[in-house]
Amino acid sequence: MKLEIKIIQADHYEEMSRLAAAQVIQLVKAKPDAVLGLATGGTPIGLYRELIEDFRANGTSYEGIHTINLDEYVGMTAENSNSYASFMKENLFSHINIKPENTNIPNGSAENLEDECKRYDALIESFNGADLQVLGIGRNGHIGFNEPGTSFSSHVHIVELSQNTREANARYFPSMDEVPEKALTMGIASILKSREILLLASGHTKAQAIKELLEGSVSEDFPASALKNHQKVTLIADQDALQLVRL
Repeated sequence: MKLEIKIIQADHYEEMSRLAAAQVIQLVKAKPDAVLGLATGGTPIGLYRELIEDFRANGTSYEGIHTINLDEYVGMTAENSNSYASFMKENLFSHINIKPENTNIPNGSAENLEDECKRYDALIESFNGADLQVLGIGRNGHIGFNEPGTSFSSHVHIVELSQNTREANARYFPSMDEVPEKALTMGIASILKSREILLLASGHTKAQAIKELLEGSVSEDFPASALKNHQKVTLIADQDALQLVRL
């Protein structure tokens, strides 16, 4: 059976965010103890904003929800304002009724990073993967922090961030020198363990990556192409991100 990525076209970023939120909310209501795999970066901020607005307006409860985040910078404590732990608190966790002990993010400041990879991997295994994993896509096709060349069989691991990825994230830091060079990330096998994957893409800078994903071959040179091996992937993308694709 040929696996197909389901494509939902949005007119703009705000609509992409609303459509993504509707899918997350539907799952949370249908399965109050669901495991959500979450992402950071600019793309999912609108999604999280929509979830917060829905929580305030409709009281959708996250009390029984568990979350597992994709990644965290190496050498950065959870208290650091540039950490992904801080990002998640600021953009979602502090605004909904999720229990802090039910939120999970790799510990980038762990004394033994290899042990932390094993711990986080075991955590993902204990959940049998996420019920729904939210993903963005990098311009070089990275998902999580899995850069080109990452094995499709990879689990939680330490990664050297490419110059391309560091430059894309530099806008969050005072200077390029302060952008971390390494991160802990779920591997591609960890991501594919999710029962459903929601891939979000917005803007013309993601257009070439989306074209490569949808029209290119499956190769470790383009990490996101591994998603073609998954049974349930939905891509929600705006017109700018889909401009190079014939639908």
